Amino acid sequence: MQVTKLPPNYLPKVSLTKQSRQLRVAIHNMASENRSMDTHSSHGQRIVAAAAERNKEPILEVLKKYLRKPAAAAEAKTILEIASGTGQHAAYFSQSFPDLTWQPTEATVESFGSITAWAEGLSNIAQSPLLLDASSPTDQWPVAPESCVAVVCVNMTHISPWEATQGLLAGSGRVLGSGGQLFIYGPFFVDGKPTTESNAAFDRSLRAHNSSWGLRDVADVDACAAKAGLVRNEMLFMPANNFTLIYSKN
Repeated sequence: MQVTKLPPNYLPKVSLTKQSRQLRVAIHNMASENRSMDTHSSHGQRIVAAAAERNKEPILEVLKKYLRKPAAAAEAKTILEIASGTGQHAAYFSQSFPDLTWQPTEATVESFGSITAWAEGLSNIAQSPLLLDASSPTDQWPVAPESCVAVVCVNMTHISPWEATQGLLAGSGRVLGSGGQLFIYGPFFVDGKPTTESNAAFDRSLRAHNSSWGLRDVADVDACAAKAGLVRNEMLFMPANNFTLIYSKN
């Protein structure tokens, strides 16, 4: 099969503005899991992001360990993924949770073809990705209140405006049922400081391209979570200087 190399480092889109799309293209050249050059390739309609291939197994191990399985009679059995990107994570994670339905979303339709291609043959992935901008008002989210057992968001908070993170938390508080969980993966500041020099340099590079981007401080994320009725239960260290933050709905 012929593989066509695409611009480096695919990034999930969380804003519908032309300026944001242009900035994401520019940032392709320097942002990745290891804060260096990265690539992704195309296999038919399936886009393969190298970063997603690297982090999918560590994230899945977290989900296997911490995701609370709903009771058999529970109505909420949907896992909502915000900023699904290529669709690789949905395809990989969903196979470990056959009794739950994985619902991918993206802020533009540009990656819908890849998401749909990855979902082919997997019966517990919703066959139609949802158009969802995390920064939009929560009442505009195309997801029913309290209809989800979990929300998963990978590598979005640092490559989007702060409003997208605020929306992610507020929206999760709306769509999660009682006891539902929010999993956020990515690099973060802790107590106002980067955890490594590479993360500090990464943050500077992001802000140089767009002043509204950058690594978020865990304390600020926690404060937004509290406003949405969410409390953080875990902050897990992950490979490549990343974290997984796990919140639950009171």
